[in-house]
This record gives sequence, structure tokens and C-alpha cells, in this order.
Amino acid sequence: MAGPKFGSFKSENKGDSAASAAGAAAQRRDPYEVLGVGRNATEQEIKSAFRRMALKYHPDKNADDPVASEKFQEATFSYNILSDPDKRRQYDSSGFEAIEADSHELELDLSSLNTVNTMFAALFSKLGVPIKTTVSATVLEEALNGSVEIAQLHLGKSVCRKVEKQSAHFYSVDITEEEAKLGLVCRVCSTAKSKFKLLYFEPEENGGLSLALQEDSAKTGKVTSAGMFFLGFPVYRFEHNNSAAAAKDPDSAFFKRLDGFQPCEVNELKEGTHYFAVYGDNFFKSATYTLEVVCAEPFSTEKEKLRSVEAKILAKRSELSKFESEYREVLAKFTEMTSRYAQEMQTIDELLNERNAIHASYTNSPTLKRSSSDSKGKTSSKGSKSDDDQSVRKEKKSKSPTTMEASASDEEGPNKKEKKPKERLRRKRWFNIHHLKVDKRRPC
Repeated sequence: MAGPKFGSFKSENKGDSAASAAGAAAQRRDPYEVLGVGRNATEQEIKSAFRRMALKYHPDKNADDPVASEKFQEATFSYNILSDPDKRRQYDSSGFEAIEADSHELELDLSSLNTVNTMFAALFSKLGVPIKTTVSATVLEEALNGSVEIAQLHLGKSVCRKVEKQSAHFYSVDITEEEAKLGLVCRVCSTAKSKFKLLYFEPEENGGLSLALQEDSAKTGKVTSAGMFFLGFPVYRFEHNNSAAAAKDPDSAFFKRLDGFQPCEVNELKEGTHYFAVYGDNFFKSATYTLEVVCAEPFSTEKEKLRSVEAKILAKRSELSKFESEYREVLAKFTEMTSRYAQEMQTIDELLNERNAIHASYTNSPTLKRSSSDSKGKTSSKGSKSDDDQSVRKEKKSKSPTTMEASASDEEGPNKKEKKPKERLRRKRWFNIHHLKVDKRRPC
């Protein structure tokens, strides 16, 4: 998550924002170093370290100290990275470059904003921009100092109240050893669809309270509700992924969908006194709610179903990692085949268009003229050939019968397959003079 500047929501010029982002990246410190924790720190250790810094450097306590304000922003930025399992994993593998500022949710302490910025935050929330809010540092400090008013709450009895914005109502409940073994469920709902947080505090040695668990209200039907389950076995909470990131890359959002399925830090309670609080998280108005803490004994069937379904979700999350690699491989092959399909289709279309163009060239007018001239030439050649045939027939008619008989006798000889050239020449000469008419009345 990009470190929010709590004093302003004003947009910047694109060039200026890019330059400032590059400068900020160069000046950022290691989140582990900022919070003073090791790289193997647990989620609870990270939360505790952030709370200490937030209480020390909060703007409410350091109104005119720019150094404290800068440290508060730096601590908030570091906590927003390390408190999110997905972002922490990205940072550990690739550093700040792996964290896209535009895909991260904005997390604000509304009590530190003035009226104008609060109006902007409310507007963004109405438009669907996810804005995560933190509990006011004033409330946390009062709880840590032990200066909050705590009301007694009895198991199985509900309380209906109204809490002001950025304020909290604290409750204590006593449970026996048997009730602790059976489990405990704390649930809050609001028929007015108010926005609130359900908090669980642990007692400190100095008599104060430190925040251990936090659940934001969510819309479920016609109400908003939140619940905490202490059932003696690990219970998981589910944090939805950023909708903006999902819109950019639906595939990645799908495979990371179960990354937000994380175990609660506290899954069972010991006998004794335990502390809960309802925090008003609305921007401008108070939140009405109904709070109830019940023993989980009547919900034995639900407990087993919950344990079973959460085990299946964990198994499915591990399967998704393997499935993602297979899916990416097949998707790359499919993309390659799709690209080849488009290329082959284009090639075939080009060849068919070229063929059609060639066929169309035969119907052009210049081709028709050439064809008509060729047909005329063929007709004239046929006419000349017919004239030759007529001249040959006339020549045959002019021949005498004797000549016809002589030629017939030459052709009828059964053993005369081939005539010698001299004989053929002699006969031809005889044939040429045979038709001459001689006047016998005149002496030679």
C-alpha cells in the first residue's frame, strides 16, 4: 500500500506524481527497519510495534511537529506492507518495485482528517473506492492507559446502543474454565447498516488494554455484521482482494483469491475476564449496533462444519498454486495457437483474393477484343482451307479414266507394300504426259 498523506487528497500532475514517486522510492526505508522488527516477525509482533510508533508519533499528540508526522506516515506505510501477507511476500521477493501504488487500498485514521478531507474520503467510499480505516490513536492510547469506561456484559444477553463516530464502547465478560473449553462467540450487527469495528483487547501489566484483534463490519443481507470466534481450534478470517487489481488482471486475482484467508491470532480464550469494544467507523454519523457474547456449546454442529470447510479451503489454496503453473503453461500455448490461427486465416484469405483477381481479369474488355480477333483469324483460315479442298476436287474431276485405273491398279497390288522412288518417278512422268491429246491426222 502506498503511504497515504493524511493531510491531503488533492490530485497531482502526472509528471509531478511520477517524479515524486521515483523520489519517494529512493528515500524509502526497509519496513522491517522502520518498525524495528526482524524479517521473521509474527503478525502480532508487527502489530505491537506499529501501535507503539503510532501512539508516539500520532498527529493528535504532535500537531506542530513535522518530523513526528513524517515518522507516523512512514510507520503507517511500513505496517500496511507487512500486515498484508501478499504485499509482504511481494516485498520480500522483489522489494518496493513489486508493490503497485495504484492497486493498493487506502488506509486512513479518520480522526486525523479535517472536515474537507473527511468529505473527500466519504465521497471516494461512496464511489466504490476501497478505503480501509484504522482505529483512532486517541482511543488506543486511552485504552492503553486504562482510562476507558468498561461496561459489564453477561453471556447470552444482548446490548443495543449507539456509538459516536471515531469513538468506542468497551465491554468486559467473565467466563469459566468449562465455558472456555466449549468456546466463545462474540457477534455484532446493525439493522441500520452502520459501519463499525469489533475489537478485542488483551490486558497489560499496567492495567491498560492493548488491541489484539479487529474485525470490520460487512454487509450481510439487510444488516451489517462482524463476529469473532474462539472455538479451541484455528479459525480463519477472509480478507477480499482489491477490486481494482482484480479488474486489471482477473487471472491473478483468481489465483490470489484465497491468499486473504489467514488465521486469527487468537483462537481460544482462557477462563477469566475478557474485553471487547465496538468502534464507530462512520465518516459523519454515529453507529447503532447490537452486541452479544454467547457460549459455543449450542453450536457444536456448526463448529464441526466450520472446521471441515476451512480445512477444505486450505487444501484448495495449496492446489491453486500447482494449478496456476499448469494454467499459465496451457494459456501460453493457447495464445500461440490463436496467433497462428489468425495468421493462417489471413494467408488463406490473401491467396483466395489473389485467385479471384486472376479469374476476374478474364472478364475485362481488352481480353474480349483479343478473343474476337482470334476467332476471326480462325474463321479466315477455315475459309482458305475449304477453298483448297474445292480446287483439289476440281483437279480430280479433270483426270481421265485411264489415269484413275492406273492409279487404282497401283494401289491394289497385294504384295506391293512399298514402291521404289524410281518407279514412282517414272509412273509420274507417264501420268503427266498421258493426258496430252495427239492429232493422229497430222504426220509427226
